Amino acid sequence: MKRHISLGFVYAAVIVALAMASGLNAQQGGQVNLGSVTIPRAVRADGKPLPAGTYQVRLTAEEARPAAAGQTPNLERWVEFLQKGQVRGREVVTIVPGSDIKAIAEETPPASGGNKVQMLKGNDYLRLWLNRGGQHYLIHLPV
Repeated sequence: MKRHISLGFVYAAVIVALAMASGLNAQQGGQVNLGSVTIPRAVRADGKPLPAGTYQVRLTAEEARPAAAGQTPNLERWVEFLQKGQVRGREVVTIVPGSDIKAIAEETPPASGGNKVQMLKGNDYLRLWLNRGGQHYLIHLPV
C-alpha cells in the first residue's frame, strides 16, 4: 500500500514539473496571471497603441502562429495586458525555462516573482522580463 502511495506522489510530482517546465502551469482555460508591470512610456502591442501605465499581465493558452523557426512548441504564446479587468492590449511572449536563460541573457535575471522593464539599445524596444517560478517570460514592445 505504501509503495502505491509513494509512486502516486512521484507521478504527480513529475506531471507538475513537466507542466511548469513547458509553461503550462495554467489555471482557468490555460490562463495564468504573471503579475503586475508598470510600462513607463507608450508602446505598441500587436501593432496597436498601449499607453504608459500599470497592467496585469496574463498568459493565455493561445500559441503564437506561425511558430518561430527553431522554437520549441508552446514556448511562444500570447499575453494580455489588463487594467480594471479589461484587456487593453496583447503581444507575443517568449517563454524561456530557467535552465536556458543564461544562454540568451547576459545580465542577471529578475528574482523569482519579480520583473525588469528595460529599454533596449537604440531605444526602439521596451523589454518586459518576468520571472515566475524560474520560468522567464520575455515580451518585446516597439516604442
